[in-house]
Amino acid sequence: MAMMLDESEASDAELIGRAKGGDRRAFGKLLERHYDFVYRAAYRWCGKKADAEDVAQEVCVRLGRAIRDYHSSGAFTTWLYTMTLNAARDMMRKTAREALKTDAYGAYALISGEAEPEDPTEALWAAVRMLPGKQRDAVLLVYGEGLSHAAAAEAMGISETTVSWHIHEAKKRLKTLVRSAGEV
Repeated sequence: MAMMLDESEASDAELIGRAKGGDRRAFGKLLERHYDFVYRAAYRWCGKKADAEDVAQEVCVRLGRAIRDYHSSGAFTTWLYTMTLNAARDMMRKTAREALKTDAYGAYALISGEAEPEDPTEALWAAVRMLPGKQRDAVLLVYGEGLSHAAAAEAMGISETTVSWHIHEAKKRLKTLVRSAGEV
């Protein structure tokens, strides 16, 4: 009789295989194991706790639908990064559409809750969130999450040299943004 491993001892690959087969406990353990990772990436992208929580929850829902489509050709965390970034982008687009609708009807703008960050690190991340999409994603993945350029390239679906170029351009823009904000 084969002995079943406890979920805490099972590898991601084992949990994924079992989750693909419909094992809810394995899926739950997989979510539990990677939720903080997803939340942290979402927070760095969004900059607000409530938005990061919404994105993380959306990723959990999407993961439930997409786990059967996961192919182990790449790292599971890279796949999760991609899913998290897509969910964050979707949420930001939805928020932008809602703001446009609100403005079109002449109502007050949605309360954004964005105060000027007092912490220099938060001020820098706020500036990063103002970068164009690919530059922002590259900086968040490489500096925020500590991925290599190669891993960030895989998560973004672009070449490693393109990631390096986006980071180079982001650094130039950040210098300008920080200077214009009077930080330098």
